[in-house]
Amino acid sequence: MAKAPITKRTVDAAKVALREYVIWDDGGKDTIKGFGLKVTPAGGKVYIYQYRLARPGMADKTAPRKYTIGKHGNLTPDQARNRAKELAAMVEMGIDPRQAELDAIGAKDEVKRQAESKAKLESELVFEKVAERWLEHYEAEKGRRPRTLEQARHIVKMRLEPALKGKPLPHITRGDLQGIIDAIPMKHRASRLAVYAYSSVLFRWAMERGEIADNPVRLMAKPSAPEPRKRVLHDDELVKVWEGVERLRDPYRAYFKLLILTGQRREEVAGMVWAELDRGTSTWTIPGNRTKNGMAQIVPLARTVVEELDRLALALKVKTELDEMDPKQWPKFGPVLTTYGKTVIKSYSKAKAELDNAIAKTFTEAGSLQAWRVHDLRRTLATGLQRLGVRFEVTEAVLNHVSGARSGVAGIYQRHDWKDEKRIALSAWATHVQRLISGAISNNVIELGARA
Repeated sequence: MAKAPITKRTVDAAKVALREYVIWDDGGKDTIKGFGLKVTPAGGKVYIYQYRLARPGMADKTAPRKYTIGKHGNLTPDQARNRAKELAAMVEMGIDPRQAELDAIGAKDEVKRQAESKAKLESELVFEKVAERWLEHYEAEKGRRPRTLEQARHIVKMRLEPALKGKPLPHITRGDLQGIIDAIPMKHRASRLAVYAYSSVLFRWAMERGEIADNPVRLMAKPSAPEPRKRVLHDDELVKVWEGVERLRDPYRAYFKLLILTGQRREEVAGMVWAELDRGTSTWTIPGNRTKNGMAQIVPLARTVVEELDRLALALKVKTELDEMDPKQWPKFGPVLTTYGKTVIKSYSKAKAELDNAIAKTFTEAGSLQAWRVHDLRRTLATGLQRLGVRFEVTEAVLNHVSGARSGVAGIYQRHDWKDEKRIALSAWATHVQRLISGAISNNVIELGARA
């Protein structure tokens, strides 16, 4: 075993051999036990420190361990010696230099990981960015109704984002979301329930992608659902609504008339396009991607409805100067109800507000109607059909409801489409409405066999 003081002279004099060897420090009183110079066959000269650690509670020590101090050239002998002294002091205190170095590297890596995690949280996982990615995913899925997509975006932008903007998704708690729901008045139960439902879908999507560990909505109490609405417009109220509608300009005038006479949902009527209509058979076919239950709906058109569509088609002809178009030939494409000519109407609140104002102006002395919603028109038609003696199954078919007679086992085996019965029912309803408007009847009900 070669021994010599580890000095510049010793290092420079060390010769390359066929095998690796070590010169251990031997400098008298300045000797550092375990300090040495390793010389490799390739000519490398490396300062090392060899040590043993005492085992806790035992007299013997662990097997020798080596710590590489550094290469000669990068370090001088004196610099290497000073480092060896530091390492010897650590061993004296029971500290493993190699493990300490590994711990330091690990701590450095952890600091780096935390910095990267923080940067990711602040750049990629803030609520508004994750929510926007979710909306893109949600809107890209097939079968979503426009109204559902519109509501999802409204909940995110108007309810969630104002309170959660800038906050990383993993840091959002049940308390944060509960605070948003609690801020919505109890009377707006539908809004509270919608915030809960869409939040659950959003956070579950993020959890499935590994962006959060758990869905904070999972253990939240579900808000109570709103009481089912029972509002039905009486005949005199329906007359007031119709006369208010007559004061409106298109497309809202035609929009409300079609709602009253067909009983279809507001989004379905508002989104009507000419390609869905067939004047020859007097039918309106709503494709499944525009209905609430995903099932295509065939709506027979009463004579009054056909006349209303003729009026719109003629107005379009005049506007576009299509002199060659037959007044009774409907366009082949484009929206039926449009404000700007290219897109369907979507301003439902504006339409309802204009109608309420028109009704108030028409019946100033009698006063305005009690609060009502557009959806109440569907309930009014359903109730009216029952008064006219229409079978429940036919009413369900008119409304495109998959419930009652059209659900469960009955829905599987009962494949009758009630096409003829629906036509008779809607024609009878249109006649009833027209007689109410003209004052031909008051509260009497016409016979079901009448046609409009």
